Amino acid sequence: MNTFGVLFKKELHELFANGKGIWLPISLILLGITQPLTNYYMPQIIDIAGNLPKGAIIQLPTPTGQEVLQGVLSQYSTIGILLIVLASMNMISTERQNHAAVLVMMRPVSVIQYIMSKWAAQIVLVIGSTFISYIAAWYYTNLLFSHVDWTHMIVSFLLYSLWLIFILSVLVAAGTFLLQSGGIAGVSILIIASLSFLSTLFTNQLKWSPAALSQYAGRILEQLHWSQSVTYTVVVTLVSCFLLLIAAVYRYKKVEYV
Repeated sequence: MNTFGVLFKKELHELFANGKGIWLPISLILLGITQPLTNYYMPQIIDIAGNLPKGAIIQLPTPTGQEVLQGVLSQYSTIGILLIVLASMNMISTERQNHAAVLVMMRPVSVIQYIMSKWAAQIVLVIGSTFISYIAAWYYTNLLFSHVDWTHMIVSFLLYSLWLIFILSVLVAAGTFLLQSGGIAGVSILIIASLSFLSTLFTNQLKWSPAALSQYAGRILEQLHWSQSVTYTVVVTLVSCFLLLIAAVYRYKKVEYV
């Protein structure tokens, strides 16, 4: 097995050894299925908690399956991202703090292999967990609401996955510039939130922003149409991830070898 493979396997083992490989999938699954279940039982929830007068009838418009899954993506973009940041914020900083990274780098390991193995392991964990959660949400949505075609769901997930990979790239880069986990989380959330807010505010000007992927993922659920803007956004996101990883490698070399 090559060096990258050994490091990648080590990172995956550590993710399950420290519990992240367990609590993150469970948390995201619960987050995903909450949306269709809450929408379906909302009249009963309001009836129980709303202190309405006796005999009152609650009539709420029934959302379509596409609208429910769009709500799931919205949940991922708020609570889900916070969970992902919590699980990934110390992937590099912990080893820098306890000097374990120095021991690793004393072996025939390049910085690129070291950074990429951590990035790839986090992608497997985050994308895998989100996919299981999205499948569960899709199942309950089809069961309780209108049918959503599986091809729409898959394409939607692939677009949203690229947004998650960008977020992980931001976390990797932040981990090489900052040492404290709180600072890494704070800066990463600030960057992600600012990009999302600006992409929503300036829709036309920032239609190729990585944050726009979450919006395109929601639209794909309604109509499987791959526009030129989606293609450009995918390219910009991939280039941004590449540049963030280059910055992370360069910064790590400068910090650890000076």
